[in-house]
Amino acid sequence: MDAECRGKKTQVNGITEGSIFGQLLLFFFPILFGTFFQQLYNTADAVVVGRFVGKQALAAVGGTTSTLINLMVGFFVGLSSGATVVISQYYGAKKADKVHWAVHTSVAFSVIGGICFMVIGLVGARWALTAMHTPEDVMDHAVTYIRIYFLGMIPNLLYNMGAGILRAVGDSKRPLYFLIGSCFVNIVLDVLLVAGFHMGVGGAALATISSQLFSAIMVIWCLTHTEDMYKVEWKKVKIDGRMLQRIVRIGIPAGMQSVMYNISNIIIQAGVNNLGTDNVTAWATYGKVDGLYWMMINALGISVTTFVGQNFGARRMDRVRKGAGACMAIGVILTAAVSIGLYFWGYLFVELFTADQQVQQISMDLIRFMAPTYITYITIEILSGTLRGVGDAWMPLIITGIGVCLVRVLWIICAMPHFQSILAAAFCYPLTWTLSSIAFVVYYYFFSSLKRVDLKKILLKRRYR
Repeated sequence: MDAECRGKKTQVNGITEGSIFGQLLLFFFPILFGTFFQQLYNTADAVVVGRFVGKQALAAVGGTTSTLINLMVGFFVGLSSGATVVISQYYGAKKADKVHWAVHTSVAFSVIGGICFMVIGLVGARWALTAMHTPEDVMDHAVTYIRIYFLGMIPNLLYNMGAGILRAVGDSKRPLYFLIGSCFVNIVLDVLLVAGFHMGVGGAALATISSQLFSAIMVIWCLTHTEDMYKVEWKKVKIDGRMLQRIVRIGIPAGMQSVMYNISNIIIQAGVNNLGTDNVTAWATYGKVDGLYWMMINALGISVTTFVGQNFGARRMDRVRKGAGACMAIGVILTAAVSIGLYFWGYLFVELFTADQQVQQISMDLIRFMAPTYITYITIEILSGTLRGVGDAWMPLIITGIGVCLVRVLWIICAMPHFQSILAAAFCYPLTWTLSSIAFVVYYYFFSSLKRVDLKKILLKRRYR
């Protein structure tokens, strides 16, 4: 009976059968708005702390700690993308039993990962911050924030995995609703704990983990109260070795890719930290404004991965390629709009974080330098997501490892000592985006698994002529 319930499907799967542009947009916008609200509640910490505590606290919450948090959480989110790909492929192929195993393995994996990351964060916070040359007037704020934040790693990872499961089956709306709710929880608690009770960065961190607990409870409730094949039954939550192996085989490259991005960002952050508190604060402020673009392009990456994964599972290769092209077109249009908006009106966002005029000026210099270069990143996100969707995850890792991580590190080591400016640090981003984009285009169109599928078809046609 349970298997019958899990396999029951009463409606047509629009992702594998509907309009490509229409389905991508229907899937993309809830993810975009969800990412917006996620960015909003992350930003709320920075805004409230920057206004009510000071620029040292803002530098701690928005810069140094964000980089370390992104390293840890980004690695797990990369790993969990393996679960998203596996589940989306099985769901597209209507293999209910395998969806069931993958979902329960993923939930168990999240709990174990949350425990491990919590311990690492609590024990290693001060050492990591010291290694990044965090300014002394920022250090205590940063240690307090990161230790409290890592206490909430289990609900954080449970939400990320649960939302990934829902998106894998084509449901991008409910993760949006949960994020909206958690966003308001965070903002209310930020104002109450930081502005009202004067708890400083500790209050901001408590507000954040409370909101993450709220979103985790909501997504788990959703997964346990469905009759579709992805239903979670607590007594069946355990690690299936074979399923975990497949999830990790796809997820490890994505996780390592995220780690390499963040390691390079940590090295860049360490270089910026040597430029003084004003530059550190401006870098943190720019990072929050810059998030407006990344929430959009990351939403597109999630959309194309899920779309490609389900269609690949359903053996709809024509829709795989058309979906990638449609996402590329959407990415160009939206990137142009965001770039223009930030270039001319970015100061409106900068003023939300700080009233310090020197910090505002440095932040705007960064925005106007970086915004026109976003166009060079689109190809990386879309083609990387497409390749992950068909299970080709190692080449994106290799390309980003060389084109992003290695080149950025070399730039910071070789160029920064000669220039010693924040714009010199920022230049490594468009440089590495351009190089990596070229490599992705060459691989995707001439050497990828999608291209090999085409070649097989050609050879078969010639054989049976």
